[in-house]
Amino acid sequence: MSWTDFWMFALPAFCCWLAGAWFAWRGNRIAKACGFTLAGLLIFAAFIIGLWVSLERPPMRTMGETRLWYSFFLPLVGLMTYLRWRYKWILSFSTVLALVFIGVNLLKPDIHNKTLMPALQSPWFVPHVIVYMFAYAMLGAATVMALYLLLRKNKRPAAMEMDMCDNLVQIGFSFMTLGLLSGALWAKEAWGHYWSWDPKETWAAITWFCYLSYIHYRLHRKTSYSIALIMLLISFLLLQMAWYGINYLPSAQGVSVHTYSM
Repeated sequence: MSWTDFWMFALPAFCCWLAGAWFAWRGNRIAKACGFTLAGLLIFAAFIIGLWVSLERPPMRTMGETRLWYSFFLPLVGLMTYLRWRYKWILSFSTVLALVFIGVNLLKPDIHNKTLMPALQSPWFVPHVIVYMFAYAMLGAATVMALYLLLRKNKRPAAMEMDMCDNLVQIGFSFMTLGLLSGALWAKEAWGHYWSWDPKETWAAITWFCYLSYIHYRLHRKTSYSIALIMLLISFLLLQMAWYGINYLPSAQGVSVHTYSM
């Protein structure tokens, strides 16, 4: 399996996700929506597994490889959200977002080789990245919901809709916390200290505190919806900075131990 085979898996997976989103929109087609979405996830997972075997390492080193996982987790989170709250549009939005990341990977796959630096040859590598990618997908779904509620004209969000945002953020925040803790333990094993104020670590901490502020704000300002939704959007922008934005910071060049793909 090589990266040139990606489109042969991405195209049928996307078609399945599109069909699942279509049946979700039609209403009362839950079985078909779930079936097609799961079929797309299995096809996409087959490529990830094949690439893993071919590279002889977890495909999690470069930005292109992490986008691969994000493209997988977005429809999965969309399906979970759809099954829990029956919002028929969530599968459509998650499919569109997954298409964006698939498109970026087709145009700019980054470097995909078998080289894995010593610090990444650790049992913490796989759980750390997977936990973070799942957290990002959950928080991405919360951001999509926040955008939908903010752009909907002349209609105040319902309490149930805000509860959905809260639940997505709380789950995503929990996994983000696990990612931070596993990263600290990994750093102790690899470099001898839990925290070094690396640019990646700094932005991850800022993002973590921003989402924590949202959770506390919602606990004490239950009816102040607009500010809470704006806080969600700002938090997600900070998350993008922590995820890949630091690769382009002058302060990270030649200094950050997290710019593996540079």
